Amino acid sequence: MALFKKRTAGKPGEWFYCLRHGKVEEGPECPAKDRFGPYPTRQEADRAMETARERDLEWENDPRWHDGGTGASAPDREG
Repeated sequence: MALFKKRTAGKPGEWFYCLRHGKVEEGPECPAKDRFGPYPTRQEADRAMETARERDLEWENDPRWHDGGTGASAPDREG
């Protein structure tokens, strides 16, 4: 049994956005499940949520992700 938990060491110049705390961190301070990144700059990490929304919209409107129509509400097909 380990006496200490091993934490991921942060690297200077790598920026993350913590979903749990809603803040930008240099180097990973929080667990991977709670963060987006790494980003090359603090500014990019700061707009992580906006970037995620933009990418979600792109994917929702990408016809390669849908079998029978446009958007997430494609009609059901019988057959």
